[in-house]
Amino acid sequence: MRTGSYQYPAMDFVIYGKPAAEALREEAERLGARRVFLIASRTLNTSTDEIEKIRNALGERHAGTFDGIPQHTTREVVVQTAARARDARADLIVAIGGGSVVDAAKIVLMCLEHEIFEQDGLDGYETTPERRFGPFRNPKVRMIAIPSTLSGGEYNSGALVTDTRRKLKQIFNHPMMMPRTIILDPAITRYTPEKLWLGSGTRAMDHGIEAICSIRSNPLVDSACLRGLRYLHDGLLRTKANPDDAEARIACQFGSWLSAFGLQARVPMGASHAIGHVLGGTCDVPHYFCTAVMMPSVLRYNRPATEQAQKSIAAALGAPEREASEAFAAFIGDLGLPRRLSDVGVGEDRFKLIGENAMLSIFTRSNPQPIREPGDVIQILKLAA
Repeated sequence: MRTGSYQYPAMDFVIYGKPAAEALREEAERLGARRVFLIASRTLNTSTDEIEKIRNALGERHAGTFDGIPQHTTREVVVQTAARARDARADLIVAIGGGSVVDAAKIVLMCLEHEIFEQDGLDGYETTPERRFGPFRNPKVRMIAIPSTLSGGEYNSGALVTDTRRKLKQIFNHPMMMPRTIILDPAITRYTPEKLWLGSGTRAMDHGIEAICSIRSNPLVDSACLRGLRYLHDGLLRTKANPDDAEARIACQFGSWLSAFGLQARVPMGASHAIGHVLGGTCDVPHYFCTAVMMPSVLRYNRPATEQAQKSIAAALGAPEREASEAFAAFIGDLGLPRRLSDVGVGEDRFKLIGENAMLSIFTRSNPQPIREPGDVIQILKLAA
């Protein structure tokens, strides 16, 4: 008999159908926040009026804005951001932007709680194969997320932070790093570059696919993630054809939300996540391209252990007659995204290091088809070369 459990995340609301500025003002009032510190995308802050709309809506509650978060969320900038939030006496953090901005806001909560304002202060708090949660205290300051991309990191309590000195991306996790509220406003996404929008959508699909194939999936996760894959498949193709299709954009946001049901409930992910984190942190591959180049090969490697799950995935991708790996690869081709490691500048000379670093990930250990050594990771990489 199948056994398992589902853990609901420590969050209050997902709000959609309202402009972000209005929804955030109402949430700040509900939470009694008086010092709201914004961590925003630089593009949104300097090239659009979206952040100014939010500042105006907050009025005297606005305590400051920082827009300097780099791709891959570096330790160096995270601790600098935390110091700014401390100096602003922030009682609520708001992330407005893509996955790097959201991850930065999550770990800033913990830096504030533990007074970590130097890079080395994060040592010992990272997630390891032996320790799923870092020894953090519950943060007194919480956060709200307003995503501009589709990666879906806002729906879980983990944050990816890169130690640039070691070229190593690490996971930091605590249940209260989950946003209290997520606000979905398709208007915010209109400024997201096409490749980032489409690529981040495939990253959201990664959450869904690995949850459905997981060693600890469950009926709610399966149902939600399969629907999420369908929303994303159709919505991404529609927004590629017509970037001004607002209904398609909100459909993509719904798909990102539903595809995250597994990860937010701590259903273990697998090799695509483990390898993707290394490609970003070690090889400087944009995170939003990692799924595009790796997922077909991961599906091929995992097929012996996940045959039935992959049939449902292929159906959700609109190709029930094909192998899931083939269906996903064809979809990536339709989106015009890179399809091989060589397309993103990763050659076989990097495979040994990638394999070694991937073995440090908790997700390598939970891959449905066992990965016991770096050579198994290299086998997957060769399929994607």
